[in-house]
Amino acid sequence: MLPTLVLVGRPNVGKSTLFNRLTRSRDALVADLPGLTRDRHYGRGRVGERPYLVVDTGGLEPVAKDGIFYEMALQSRQAVDEADMVMFLVDGRAGCTPQDLIIAEQLRKTGKPLLLLVNKAEGMARARVTAEFYELGLGEPYPISSAHGDNIEEVIAIALEDFPAEAEEEVQQERPPKLAIVGRPNVGKSTLVNAILGEQRVIAFDMPGTTRDSIYIDFEREGKQYTIIDTAGVRRRGKVDEAIEKFSVIKTMQAIEDANVVVLVVDAKDQITEQDAHVADFVLQAGRALVLAVNKWDGLDNYQREMVKNDIERKLHFLGFAKRHYISALNGSGVAAVLKSVDEAYAAAMAKLSTPKLTRALIGALEKQAPPKSGRFQPKMRYAHQGGSNPPLIVVHGSGLEDVSASYTRYLERTFCEVFRLQGTPLKIQYNSSKNPFEGKKPRPLTEAEQRAAHRARIRGRKLYGK
Repeated sequence: MLPTLVLVGRPNVGKSTLFNRLTRSRDALVADLPGLTRDRHYGRGRVGERPYLVVDTGGLEPVAKDGIFYEMALQSRQAVDEADMVMFLVDGRAGCTPQDLIIAEQLRKTGKPLLLLVNKAEGMARARVTAEFYELGLGEPYPISSAHGDNIEEVIAIALEDFPAEAEEEVQQERPPKLAIVGRPNVGKSTLVNAILGEQRVIAFDMPGTTRDSIYIDFEREGKQYTIIDTAGVRRRGKVDEAIEKFSVIKTMQAIEDANVVVLVVDAKDQITEQDAHVADFVLQAGRALVLAVNKWDGLDNYQREMVKNDIERKLHFLGFAKRHYISALNGSGVAAVLKSVDEAYAAAMAKLSTPKLTRALIGALEKQAPPKSGRFQPKMRYAHQGGSNPPLIVVHGSGLEDVSASYTRYLERTFCEVFRLQGTPLKIQYNSSKNPFEGKKPRPLTEAEQRAAHRARIRGRKLYGK
């Protein structure tokens, strides 16, 4: 087991900046705004040959009794319970605050090994910046700079010195499918994540915009490994006015690109909006397998349910390939069926299709309906093979395929999906048209012998046909 280092402290002391430096990534959102990080965020770090796990947490507000800051504090305390070493960050420029004293007392009671890190200490004398933090009673304070990297390797080496050195096991195994939960704000994405995991892993709060970052969580269900991604809600562009929210939307789009399967969550109590259609279209353009989850279904009567179904048929008709589930994330109804459809969609997205079977399916489609003419010529399709997965890419070879109509391409897509039973994933077709080898070449001048032979042939033709 790798040692787990948990970063805790007041809001805006630089925990996410340190997390990004330790993991050599930009996974955690960083901005000069208190309370930006809200859920636990896991990553892998390495110092020399020593690997370890690092956990970023939301700011601890020891006096919060309810609201979002109380939920953030609960997440931080759960992370501390999992920790092998707690790294308590304080702000060297702000000095020791009453909140730091309360947090230090709470951390002492946990009995966990502690390191006190005085952040933002770049350019300051060590003795001066650390002096007042001895008051916390947590041993020697270590000055660091998360932004500049000062003394980071030193404190990590100290944090790991009591743990046995063990090489990271290199296990060659198939990567688990990545499942992204996306949708508008406040449709129940985090509640669905918690229902799938069976625990309160992420903050689910009745306030739009609670989730700001994309949180990757590994879990196991019925012997299968998965990675689930909780994402920030995507608003209409006109309503995204904060810089932080813009970065959150970018993180969500990156999570869609990174995922194998996307679960699009819509609110049954609200109408299917234009923004729902925009998010669905982005998933479709990214070529990701998709499952549609209609949440808050338990609060509707029969008439309202029929209206919602009609609304989906009208506004999300282009998602005909995706399985649809009517669920309640709050009480867990229908959640197991969603995960089953995720498995089916992932299998379809990663399916291996043999060239002979694809070619036979193509010939069968041509016999039922030939492609329409493009000008004077009709496209000729000869054979097909698979060019990629997630989404499945079918490459069709032939001649005159440059102007195959979009409607005929959709017909081929439907045919391939039906023949190979690809449920839950879009399918893309690419045309590879062979070129005329004589195109652009000037004819070779005839020799004298060839000219005489051609002349004799014309004379014979006139005699034969009387012309």
